[in-house]
Amino acid sequence: MAEKEKIIIDIFRNKTADEFTRALADPNAKVDTGSGAAWIAAVSAAFMCRAAGLAAKTVEANERLDYIARNAEIIRGYMVQLIDEDVKCRGPLRMALRENDERRIEATRQTAVSICAEIVNMMSQALELMQELTEICSAGDAMPYLAEAAVSALGAIRAARLYIVAMADKSPDDTYRYVIRRENEITLERCEELAAGISAKAEAGI
Repeated sequence: MAEKEKIIIDIFRNKTADEFTRALADPNAKVDTGSGAAWIAAVSAAFMCRAAGLAAKTVEANERLDYIARNAEIIRGYMVQLIDEDVKCRGPLRMALRENDERRIEATRQTAVSICAEIVNMMSQALELMQELTEICSAGDAMPYLAEAAVSALGAIRAARLYIVAMADKSPDDTYRYVIRRENEITLERCEELAAGISAKAEAGI
């Protein structure tokens, strides 16, 4: 009786930073831009959690601060989960590419960027929460971490957007390519504006 092939499933969110970045550096690895961007986004959310926690030490009972702190932790945990979800969402595309099936490649391309699109969406919302947090804690120890959260969020958004646009550019549909590029340009412009404002307030409050 032939031995069954052993299937090894990598859980990238459980890897050390060294193991994860080594996998990300390998062009043959299953982990890709979405996983890397999700990791960066999780770090951003962690900085936001820290900023909210520090603000809570100096700000009197504030329902919005509590709300932001809760949501920052939810986003952090969600981004950690997306590290592995990105690997799953690109599975059908990897198979289509191996089989060189043009029809299936085109059909699976949009699914392959779904986690990157979610990172752009969620971290855009996170930046809005960070902006609100700057109004609650305009100075103090929380501000540097809040700026760090903003620039990290913007880094995750930029990386994810580049992957989305690069994948869209492989489509033969001119309209689709234009719409995806323009939608993401508008989102990035808004996120850059938010991050710049948060960073400026943080610099002024340090």
